[in-house]
Amino acid sequence: MNKIVVLYKSKYGAAKTYANWIKEALCCDVFEIEQYDWERTDRYDCVVIAGGIYAGGISAVKALKKNAEALAGKKAALFAVGASPLDEKALEQIKEQNLKQLSLDLPLFYGRGVYDESKMNFKDRTLCKLLKKALRKKDPQTFDPWMKELLEFDGQSCDWTDPVYLEPLLDYIR
Repeated sequence: MNKIVVLYKSKYGAAKTYANWIKEALCCDVFEIEQYDWERTDRYDCVVIAGGIYAGGISAVKALKKNAEALAGKKAALFAVGASPLDEKALEQIKEQNLKQLSLDLPLFYGRGVYDESKMNFKDRTLCKLLKKALRKKDPQTFDPWMKELLEFDGQSCDWTDPVYLEPLLDYIR
């Protein structure tokens, strides 16, 4: 098997959990993306970048865009982690929003993460509360799946991380 590295950015722990599960499955190296020396990328054949989704943006993409040239000629993939259930339409929007300015054609994979307002920073908690307030004023018949879920798990601590979400990514890498 080729030498693989997983670079992750994890605000609340789910992307790190997935990065470690990838490490267990593939016996690869794992680094926090902000601490990674991109000059070391030439040692690897495959690079997986994992990050959480916040307001439609994938947290690891900023570092990816800054260092995209390091991935030239390598097999690479992006693994996004979010609290919403998998929705192909939403995933396409996330891909468009995050990857349209990249010269790379990265496949995007998705895994559900965690939702726990008690662990959120003030800004994230406030944004979630404002979003829920706005959703409660809308007709539930018009909701996307993530909107329904957000209101359903209001006030709860939820952890949907599951290694099964990694199967498509692992198949791609293998």
